[in-house]
Amino acid sequence: MAQLTFERILDTPKVAIDHGGDGELLIFMHGIGGNRTNWADQLTRFSESFHALAWDARGYGESDDYEGPLDFGDFAADLLEVLDHFGVAKAHLCGLSMGGRIAQDFYARHPDRVATLTLVATFTGFKNFTEEERQRFVDLRKKPLLEGKEPKDIAPVVAKTLIGPNASEAQYQRLVASMAALHKESYIKTVEATTYYDRSADLDKIAVPTLLVYGEHDSLTRPEMGREMHERVKGSEMVVIENSGHLINLEQPEAFSDALADFLDRHRGLAG
Repeated sequence: MAQLTFERILDTPKVAIDHGGDGELLIFMHGIGGNRTNWADQLTRFSESFHALAWDARGYGESDDYEGPLDFGDFAADLLEVLDHFGVAKAHLCGLSMGGRIAQDFYARHPDRVATLTLVATFTGFKNFTEEERQRFVDLRKKPLLEGKEPKDIAPVVAKTLIGPNASEAQYQRLVASMAALHKESYIKTVEATTYYDRSADLDKIAVPTLLVYGEHDSLTRPEMGREMHERVKGSEMVVIENSGHLINLEQPEAFSDALADFLDRHRGLAG
């Protein structure tokens, strides 16, 4: 088993990562309520054949918070610095939900730095949601915090909207713990930034191997959203994971990792 290492890299802000293994760089990016520990199962498996890395995005986990408002494009700028830090020309990107939006945004800005894209339970922008869906997303997350509650107070309620009907109690509690660890002020800024940010990759122009993964019972990013994206990304592949809600890699880690491994094994040699 490859040894995993914790580091804080970059500057202003410092970004926390867990990484290990040798080979092509594979970067895992969490969703808006997550952190790098959500990818522990995948790091263990993929560090055997890749340089596998999971980050805490700025303002999350053990990464630094930041001054001033957040531009959603700041995440792509941080990601570029991660690639440069490790001296690689291209990396495989795997992002869930917000992480998938960061991957899309990064590709739009730096297509020559991407080897493959794995977009998990994600979407192109909130313009694809109804006004009612968008407002529900914001109200569940931001409104209670502005009224004085802490992330640990909203975590159980929000987690219930994301977890699938067949998830175990342990999986649910793992998600609750992830959300309870959020940095309140940074999270509020991230909710605001992601909700009103509509710049993303032109799906019709994506020209790298792309895998889309969706959960059968995901009520936030429904499989239908994935199918619409799949139709637009030429040559893309799509997998729907049975018995999973939004947090596919937590709820069905083996099925998720099998699908990702099959995809990546067919596209080795593109990163470096």
